[in-house]
Amino acid sequence: MKAKIDDVAKLAGVSKTTVSRVMNKRGYLSDKTIKKVHDAMDELNYHPNVVARQLFKQETKLVGLIFPTVNNPFFGQLVSEMEKRLFNLGFKVLIGDSMNDPKKEKLYLQELMTHQVDGLIVGAHNQGIEEYKNTNLPIVAIDRIMNKDIPVVSSDNYLGGQLATQLLIDNGAKIIIHTNDPQNIKSPAQKRRSAYEDTMIKNGLKPIVYTLDFDSNTDTKINSIKKIFKEHPDVDGLFISNDMDAAQVIDVARGLGYKIPEDLKVVGYDGADVTKVLLPNLTTVVQPIDKMAEVAVNTLVERMKNDSYDSNRVLPVKIWRGKTV
Repeated sequence: MKAKIDDVAKLAGVSKTTVSRVMNKRGYLSDKTIKKVHDAMDELNYHPNVVARQLFKQETKLVGLIFPTVNNPFFGQLVSEMEKRLFNLGFKVLIGDSMNDPKKEKLYLQELMTHQVDGLIVGAHNQGIEEYKNTNLPIVAIDRIMNKDIPVVSSDNYLGGQLATQLLIDNGAKIIIHTNDPQNIKSPAQKRRSAYEDTMIKNGLKPIVYTLDFDSNTDTKINSIKKIFKEHPDVDGLFISNDMDAAQVIDVARGLGYKIPEDLKVVGYDGADVTKVLLPNLTTVVQPIDKMAEVAVNTLVERMKNDSYDSNRVLPVKIWRGKTV
């Protein structure tokens, strides 16, 4: 007699609903539960009815986005572009603004799974959130290394670091300092630091790196910037990991009497459309934000069709020449 879903549930020691959730990759399920169900299916040689599965698997047409903040030109443009593209494909979007708080991110993740989203695009940088490993949902990461089977969309961070550092060197800077996120954050963006250090050493210059934590409040960040100038008053070049920090660095430097670019040359990173309007003079490495959004959405759709699709994508960057170098 052909095995039924009730037989699988009984052998696995779980409910029929849980078996259905495993088969349809819905909601949070532990690795242990997933294995028990698959083992029972194998033992019974159970093959779900494809037509029945299609009838059962009602797509919600909801996609979750979890990002550190939308109060930043880079993330704001990225989220806006993804929402627009998803809407045009018939999806509605639920956005979680995690503020890089792991508890908040975990709460958003659980809430999104409760709403039975069809997939997730994640750009927050908290580590060790187990739910990401057990969601059974299609997930795409942007500039974040999560699990080896989750595809990552990023810009060419190493090339960006090379271009920024070499530009400063070519324009006469010798005491060049780089600011970056804490090294414990697992992100392709850390390659900016590697490129900076490699380029400095290649040119016979000493790398100097300071951490400017993305989550720091304004006062803390300004004090950290002032510390850079206090400890290295002879600095003549700065490669800053994002444009918002670059704007604060320029403001602090001018307050301390540095003339830009005569005394101090500055290169930022991101190049969001809003930044180029508000800070047109800032020389920066431009990430292809709209293209990153397009690729992330297309990759997620592919993951929904084929959960083994795990192709990483690295997109080219370029320099925006302002007047800070």
